[in-house]
Amino acid sequence: MEQQIRTVVVGYGYAGRNFHSYLIGLEPRLELAGIVARRPEVAQRIADERGCPVIPSLDAALADDSVQLVVVATPNSTHADLACAAMEAGKHVVTDKVMCLSLADCDRMIATAERCGVMLSVFQNRRCDGDYQTVRTLMDSGELGDVRWLELAWQGLRPWGGWRGQAAMGGGRYLDLGAHLVDQLLLLFPETIQSVYGRMDWAYPEFDVESDAHLTVAFEGGRTGIVDVSSMCALSKPRWLVKGTLGTYAKYGLDPQEGAMNAGDIDSAVVDPAQDGKISDGQGERVVPTLRGRWRDYYANIAAVLLDGAAPLVKHHELRRQIAVLEAGRLSAQSGEAVTLKL
Repeated sequence: MEQQIRTVVVGYGYAGRNFHSYLIGLEPRLELAGIVARRPEVAQRIADERGCPVIPSLDAALADDSVQLVVVATPNSTHADLACAAMEAGKHVVTDKVMCLSLADCDRMIATAERCGVMLSVFQNRRCDGDYQTVRTLMDSGELGDVRWLELAWQGLRPWGGWRGQAAMGGGRYLDLGAHLVDQLLLLFPETIQSVYGRMDWAYPEFDVESDAHLTVAFEGGRTGIVDVSSMCALSKPRWLVKGTLGTYAKYGLDPQEGAMNAGDIDSAVVDPAQDGKISDGQGERVVPTLRGRWRDYYANIAAVLLDGAAPLVKHHELRRQIAVLEAGRLSAQSGEAVTLKL
């Protein structure tokens, strides 16, 4: 039998249930050895839905020498402390995004991983989205010319409830969806960052998370990236607007994997042709079929890192750059001034 990495998921909310425990169960070289949950009703759901042991606490999971990988799928504000505790116990760690709430915590987590000699990764599954892969392919092909301007947007109406509607817990779309969009932007524009300018609004008095967040990231050499996340927009902007010297690409709609996964079969995800993007060169336009995404690749890479010594899909310096931009955007929104970065 092929070697398996015994894996424990901490938390069984939306991320722990619908993303992590589900995707781990699809990767043959990972074994879902248990899920940490305290409430009896949650324990029953785990038994019914995942059929794996329920572990009463993180301490109990860390005390089990057979557990090799811990996946932290808890509120964003808890990621840093839980991840560091697991790494101190000699466990490899995956945290859900956003990695943490501050650059100081990011540095603490990376330093702990390096000191303890363990893997630390963050679930940036949207690197495996079909639309991101399509944009990457178009940029690499040269069809758009020199891409100078990228706009990435994710819209909705009204903030979420639960802990995702609480700023102290790291809630809000900025740290949730914004973490994905900033990650994608920085991978597509690897040049040194010059500055970050942020604007935020709080339109709903019953929530203390932002209703809108807008970032402008300036890069050395003149490239510009825009990230726009909103809980106050019922009519969406293009998910992608890519402007180059030879053409422009625009695409609406989201990768279909989440809907298929929530329905219990991620492999059934099919891109709606009506949501394929288009390229225009000013003379005419053509439809660009969207590549098919594959979130399975994230945990396949985790298994390959731990069992084969493969290169990690998500690297520490990329995470640090992302968290620095997210932090700078918050500081800029507070001060009204752009924040200088050299990363």
